[in-house]
Amino acid sequence: MKEMKHVILISLLAMACTVAGARDGRSPADLVNPLTGTDSKFSLSNGNTYPAVALPWGMNAWTPQTGMMGDGWVYTYDADKIRGFKQTHQPSPWINDYGQFAIMPVTGMKIDQERRASWFSHKTEVARPYYYKVYLADHHVTAEMTPTERCALFRFVMPRTDSAIVVVDAFDRGSSARVEAGARRVTGYTTRNSGGVPENFKNYFVIEFSRPADFSSAWDDGKLVDGNAFTGNHAGVIVGFKCPDGDTIEARAASSFISIEQAILNLEQETGGKGFERVKDEARARWNDVLGRIEVQGEERQRETFYSCLYRSLLFPRAFHERDAAGDIVHYSPYNGQVLRGYLFTDTGFWDTFRCLFPLLNLVYPSVNARIQEGLLNAYKESGFLPEWASPGHRSCMIGNNSASVVSDAIVKGVTPPGIALELYQAMVATANSVHPRVRSVGREGVLDYNRLGYVPCDVGIRESAARTLEYAYDDWCISRAARVLGRPAEEIQLYELRGQNYRHVIDTGISLARGKNKDGTFQHPFNPFKWGDAFTEGNSWHYTWSVFHDARGLANLMGGNARFVDMLDSLFLLPPVFDASYYGGVIHEIREMQIVDMGNYAHGNQPVQHVIYLYNHAGVPWKAQHRVREVMDKLYSATPDGYCGDEDNGQTSAWYVFSALGFYPVCPASDEYVIGSPLFTSATVHLENGKKLRITARGNDPDSRYIQSARWNGKLHENNFLNHFDVSRGGSLEFKMGTTPDTRRGTASRNAPYSFTPNG
Repeated sequence: MKEMKHVILISLLAMACTVAGARDGRSPADLVNPLTGTDSKFSLSNGNTYPAVALPWGMNAWTPQTGMMGDGWVYTYDADKIRGFKQTHQPSPWINDYGQFAIMPVTGMKIDQERRASWFSHKTEVARPYYYKVYLADHHVTAEMTPTERCALFRFVMPRTDSAIVVVDAFDRGSSARVEAGARRVTGYTTRNSGGVPENFKNYFVIEFSRPADFSSAWDDGKLVDGNAFTGNHAGVIVGFKCPDGDTIEARAASSFISIEQAILNLEQETGGKGFERVKDEARARWNDVLGRIEVQGEERQRETFYSCLYRSLLFPRAFHERDAAGDIVHYSPYNGQVLRGYLFTDTGFWDTFRCLFPLLNLVYPSVNARIQEGLLNAYKESGFLPEWASPGHRSCMIGNNSASVVSDAIVKGVTPPGIALELYQAMVATANSVHPRVRSVGREGVLDYNRLGYVPCDVGIRESAARTLEYAYDDWCISRAARVLGRPAEEIQLYELRGQNYRHVIDTGISLARGKNKDGTFQHPFNPFKWGDAFTEGNSWHYTWSVFHDARGLANLMGGNARFVDMLDSLFLLPPVFDASYYGGVIHEIREMQIVDMGNYAHGNQPVQHVIYLYNHAGVPWKAQHRVREVMDKLYSATPDGYCGDEDNGQTSAWYVFSALGFYPVCPASDEYVIGSPLFTSATVHLENGKKLRITARGNDPDSRYIQSARWNGKLHENNFLNHFDVSRGGSLEFKMGTTPDTRRGTASRNAPYSFTPNG
């Protein structure tokens, strides 16, 4: 009876959540290509992704492993061998992984990662967010896997053999593995990580097989040992089966950052009594539900790209909490090593994701971000700082204090649970006025000079000083916005509004570009605006000058007005892709990705310029934004292994496409506005959590009709180049009429310009 109820529930979910795919029979989850962006390498990124078989925001993901143990490029499309199926938590190859172990079905006694590796072909590969299947040619084994939030189910179709073996590899740097009595369960732990963990960190795992093993053994660094258990540098086990007629071996795997007992509990909570097909159906229904919150109609190729990008936008940050036997939410803290109550999320770099990934959550999935905000407060309580790059704890990576943007945007838009908003605000202020004693990228490096001088000097030994100044100034403005919403004292609001103007210190008005400034107030010399790094972060002055998200009018005034502002924007695209890589001692992949796409000095493959196209709207030439944004969508994105133009980066580059395809973008998180671009689809519907619908139509839309001729909001002519978040979140109708030539009269008045701290006029 319970099974029948389950089947009915799954059927209803599938019917409710496949509206977007109903016309062609393909649901959103089946339009996703998880291999998008996997054709990457150290020297050139087309995404630097891996096919994550997971649930949205799930604690664990699983992926086929083509790289060697510890290789950040865990799966690359040009590889021809699979070494295992790895539980992964990796947010990017540059941050690498933690809590990792692998399972590999083989025939014969092939244990170490070289000997067990098997040739495979993409022709036999099926990759979906909820399911992966591949034929391992060297072993004549078909392997399948499907996920839950903390577990996965495997199905291995074995050939006729007396030596069908599943290798469990707990990896090196300290691990343990044991075949339990009864030869049906394997338990163990892995400690392999890349930083951001306390000394007592372990990822505990349990694997249960569908039948007892016929033989088993532990191994040490690829060599069998006596007995069924081993603890050491590099531990693992083999679980062997005799299959004289061939057989299907199934396995259930789960893990926990708390204990073996919790891993077993996770396994029972999420997979108890469920077979492979049921878990697969539930995972597919979950993805269709979450992806189906946005329904788009248009060319199938564009829909595949859209849903592949939306899938990437919903993997990170991942849950780092579990549910105990009493049903309470608990987590192991990567900040202090204790097991504590409450939510925790990790694996996201705010330098990337503050820009539009978190605004996407606030618009479409606010209940998820409400829990993430609770987790951020827990991270602060456990470490004394809000995270900036967490994986799983504080990591030394990138610059800025962009937790201020992530926290403020949620407060301003009413997403943060009211009971914790003030505490989060206080955490934000404390983090903005200090620097972590060990992890210098947490808090604000150079904060004393910044607060005293209004900028971070370039001659005091702090790298990327101009970029820090620009980001700190924006972050201060974010704090002022949250302060105003929370009714903080006027002097507190004014302090952070004033600091929000600190960007002015590093804009050289003589050349209309940002540059480093010495402690004595003189600009850095010599100066090359095409030099990457130095005073900037993974970019040059032409890229970072525009990082004044909150005051485009003020920046335009410093440049001399709208005409100069537009000329400078145009120049970014018209300049040749010249560069100076001397700061790095060689050409980094971000530079190469700018150079090869034939879009001048515009570097969409990295995050600092991803908002820049939309700034045309601030200067009365919105048609230029419409032209450029459509060019980027058409040219630089596709649902293919080379489908990105640089690092995907935890959903940020994907979320840019999601917003842009809908026709608007959050240029300035912590404001309550979206800036209009050029809608990609003829029709889109956002199903909001409050039950309302945002309907977007674009009459006459096609690849050549990228220019807005008119716009209407709820039937009323809309001349503004922006939308209000609270209007949009209440649902409504946004209607565009598109054409092949620019309308140079619409949206040109100063009153039509989006938000700027300096008033438009």
